[in-house]
Amino acid sequence: MFDNQNLQKSEPQKFKPEDLKSEEMIVNIGPQHPSTHGVLRLEVITSGEEIVDVVPHLGYLHRCFEKHAESLPYNQTLPFVDRMDYLAAMNSEHAFVMGVERMLGIEGSIDKRVEYIRVLVAELNRLASHFIALGTYAMDIGAITPFPWMLRDREHILRLLEWASGARMLYNYIWVGGLFYDLPVGFEERCLEFCQYIKPKLKEFDEVVLQNKIFVDRTANVGVLPLDLAINYGITGPMLRGSGLKFDLRKVDAYSAYPEIDFDVPIGKGEMGSLGDCWDRTSVRMLECYESVRIIEQCLTQLTGDHKRTRDFDPRATVPKKIRPKAQDFYIRAENPKGETGFFFKADGRSDIPFRCKARGASFVNLSILGELSKGGLIADMVAILGSIDIVLGEVDR
Repeated sequence: MFDNQNLQKSEPQKFKPEDLKSEEMIVNIGPQHPSTHGVLRLEVITSGEEIVDVVPHLGYLHRCFEKHAESLPYNQTLPFVDRMDYLAAMNSEHAFVMGVERMLGIEGSIDKRVEYIRVLVAELNRLASHFIALGTYAMDIGAITPFPWMLRDREHILRLLEWASGARMLYNYIWVGGLFYDLPVGFEERCLEFCQYIKPKLKEFDEVVLQNKIFVDRTANVGVLPLDLAINYGITGPMLRGSGLKFDLRKVDAYSAYPEIDFDVPIGKGEMGSLGDCWDRTSVRMLECYESVRIIEQCLTQLTGDHKRTRDFDPRATVPKKIRPKAQDFYIRAENPKGETGFFFKADGRSDIPFRCKARGASFVNLSILGELSKGGLIADMVAILGSIDIVLGEVDR
């Protein structure tokens, strides 16, 4: 039965019926999973099939991360950090822990084996995150088969990380000052086997999906993000690199063991369409998978060579018993699979609980560009554009 109060009941809305021009219509897309990649509602103004504007509405999955962090000691916040970008928990842990270590002034005393293990598990998690991004994106476009391929290969990674940490997705493995535990015996060998297994699988996905004419037609010249607009919006990660800028915090900030590792930073080149389109962003994620495998192999060389396991190695040797940084304001950032993840801390110097903890989620910032990318496109193209942003709602909600 028609209810003429439907629009009022669906508030909050940015647009009112009196704002609309002739032939324009308000369409709510979401919140539902997986079409909006989680519980996200998009208020879309359409003129026929053409999009006039898009407004993302957040707030359906609020975890209160920042308030949790301001009521718990630094080390007890780590399980909540995992739940922000739950597809890349190791990467988020790495960023948070580095920030606390720098505030305490113990960064330089961390054992090299610990640093290489951190990079190893972070890059494994980067692969797992990109596999979900690529698999779900192919499904957004209409290709069903690649999604179970990616889930199958991601499962190998999750089993490795579960072997190391005891948890499948939310690890609490990288601790302030060290690690929860050393890698299990045989982990390095099993990890090397995985690297040999995954290389041909990546090549297969590249050929079957990215080079597919249907996929190219649906993504090339769609959602073009000019570099200057990306910079003005604070876009980071594969989205920024897809627009042609070689900006990767692993190179720029040279943190952890990354300065000692050789890898390239892939960027979009407009090969299939315009520079910075949906295809370029997907291609950058694909190429980053190859680079992550290179990084993992170099970490394994170090972990079985110069920094191999010894009987006297203690991954908790520099874990502080009490975390009480000096009074300061401090910001740390790291290159997560989706872009720059940062944490701002305000310490009062008297407590092991931060006075203020603010998280910068890459998905939250990257999602802000959706309206600009979608204007003038078709409703079908908006699905392709949203998927190319690669968001996780755990770090979007505020």
